[in-house]
Amino acid sequence: MPVFNWVALKPSQIDGTVFTELNDEKVLQELDMSDFEEQFKTKAQGPALDISALKVKATQKAPSKVTLMESNRAKNLAITLRKGGRSIQDICTAIETYDQQALSLDFLELLLRFLPTEYERTLIGKFEREQQPPEELSDEDQFMIRFSKIPRLAERMNVMIFLGNFNDTAQLLMPQLNAIIAASMSLKSSSKLRNILEIVLAFGNYMNSSKRGAAYGFRLQSLDALLEMKSTDRKQTLLHYLVRVIMEKYPELTGFHTELHFLDKAGTVSLDGVLQDVRSLQQGMELTRKEFMRQDDSPVLKDFLKVNSEVMEKLQADSKTAKEAYESAVEYFGENPKTSPPTTFFPMFMRFIRAY
Repeated sequence: MPVFNWVALKPSQIDGTVFTELNDEKVLQELDMSDFEEQFKTKAQGPALDISALKVKATQKAPSKVTLMESNRAKNLAITLRKGGRSIQDICTAIETYDQQALSLDFLELLLRFLPTEYERTLIGKFEREQQPPEELSDEDQFMIRFSKIPRLAERMNVMIFLGNFNDTAQLLMPQLNAIIAASMSLKSSSKLRNILEIVLAFGNYMNSSKRGAAYGFRLQSLDALLEMKSTDRKQTLLHYLVRVIMEKYPELTGFHTELHFLDKAGTVSLDGVLQDVRSLQQGMELTRKEFMRQDDSPVLKDFLKVNSEVMEKLQADSKTAKEAYESAVEYFGENPKTSPPTTFFPMFMRFIRAY
């Protein structure tokens, strides 16, 4: 007979479906199939097939396998291992030797989700004590057994991910720290900016003296109000007037903004986030040092520590400088570092400069 090109269900897939209620053998017994065979036979027709025997064979071909992992977890691991594209032995050897070239960072981060659980380790121990043949296990379970044998597995994988991410993270953090330091120091040291604020304070006190009395300073957000205060004829703002006064009486101050550096870059930095990232890098470096002390014959760890220890020290020093410089600048202008992050503080100056 020719082959009917359908998509057959496996015996394990029909539980709870309509097919458990069907009896095709009964239909075959009721019908005379000889006419059907004559009409549809191929040129080289073999003997008729016994469908009941086929079903027995199909059932026998799918013995239930021993499983050490929950089914969805096993499926996800199978997908992950396919992405890795390497054998069980190659993957585990790469982790044992910290081989950065063999396994991609993406793959390692995916694999980190499959660290053996205590329950899986218990099942693996039971399986091995009973000396059952490994071929009874699925590929995923066989991987899990080999994976679980790697000493300090979680530490090794976290170190590998740290090594792979370190350079990119350091190169991302350094310019942000430098921007905070440069912007904070330039604001605090700018004599021209101080003189501009002095003029703003003088005009504000002159306008308010009859009603509120003299003020000794003002919050930086008050600079936005210079654009809101209009003249009697509504044709100019207070900032228009101040700019004209400065150009006529204090021309040396007109380029005050040239003394201020990296305000725009610093205004996009989450300093708390950057400082936390530096602390995380330091924790990763400590974990790497501990691993090297346990395994000082590892050339990968030795070379990494030799090349990057100084980079880490500079990052720590710069993060301390950035925090101190920023807090000092914020307090210098009468603001509170706890309630005024860089994303709020620096843009107040940027808005003033643009409006000016």
